[in-house]
Amino acid sequence: MAEAKRRSISFPRYAEYGCALKYIMEQALDVKYVMPPALTKHTMELGTKYSPDYVCTPFKTVLGSMIEALEAGADTLIMTHGLCRLGYYGELLEQILRDLGYQFDFINLSDYDMDKKKEYIKIIRRINPKVNPARCLAQFMEGLRMVEYLDEITGEYYKGCGFDPTGTEYKRAYQDFLTAMYTAHCRSDVETGYRAAKGRLQSIPLDKPAQPLRVGVVGEFYTAMDAFSNLELEQKLADMRVEVHRWMTMTNQFLHYGNGQKNLRIKIQDLCQYDMGPTATANIWYARQCAERGFDGLIHIKSAGCTPEIDVMPVLQNISADYKIPVLYLTYDVQTSDVGLQTRLEAFYDMIAMRKKVF
Repeated sequence: MAEAKRRSISFPRYAEYGCALKYIMEQALDVKYVMPPALTKHTMELGTKYSPDYVCTPFKTVLGSMIEALEAGADTLIMTHGLCRLGYYGELLEQILRDLGYQFDFINLSDYDMDKKKEYIKIIRRINPKVNPARCLAQFMEGLRMVEYLDEITGEYYKGCGFDPTGTEYKRAYQDFLTAMYTAHCRSDVETGYRAAKGRLQSIPLDKPAQPLRVGVVGEFYTAMDAFSNLELEQKLADMRVEVHRWMTMTNQFLHYGNGQKNLRIKIQDLCQYDMGPTATANIWYARQCAERGFDGLIHIKSAGCTPEIDVMPVLQNISADYKIPVLYLTYDVQTSDVGLQTRLEAFYDMIAMRKKVF
């Protein structure tokens, strides 16, 4: 076990899911987890400096985060697999980091067939060959439960925080919840933190109109979920007193979605007969769900050069025309300005607010 304990493992910073990864690595797999620093402008500068010119923006973010993780003491990096160009990025990331002179072990999940359960055993054994399988499974499931709680509380937060008359209580409750998840060491810690957050959010009286402005957020997996990558889009909308809805989460896409993609494809076959990318089917389906539920607007997010989401845009145009729902298209790269985004959001808000008064 001494060899396993010497392993310091890390994964690129992504939204707030680091708390669940930390829990799984330390509690289920009994290795040290090196939390990469929070994403900053410096992270992007590092990633951009060493990245090829035409890769998507998330590649640059991931590369910068990996460099920061190695500098923080990690000796093992994990890279996810993917159905778009993401599936090829692991090999390229590893080569760039080795060319920079870093020494590390690299676990590329694209090297494994993630549809086969036995492949997960191989990954676990590579991380810690002496792990107890029964204990690992139980605490791994607790880590997945943390992901579900994180997505649930985050969803509730963005639906309600814009209507908190104090301007601080909702945010404080959410930050306390995140702190509880990042410091959790056992199932009791996770459950207690979740129940406390849910109770606090429900107890805060909101100054919310009967029919608030509702906006659905769809788009590319990484940029849509990571607040740093989308320049705090959801918080900006919430601060305008908008009820924000986003289906694209780890829970929905991976834990609850399962084999549901075929069913979603059937529901949108009049709009799209084939899958165009890893999240295209879900985004088209959810966009129409929002339109049918009478939402006031849709926002489509993607990183620059994201081919699957470029293909989604004409379908969203059809949904917009059929249901008379405005769509704001946002493309992010390393040059995207926070001020420019704020200006576009304010213009979009004015449009949907005036439209709601008319209709």
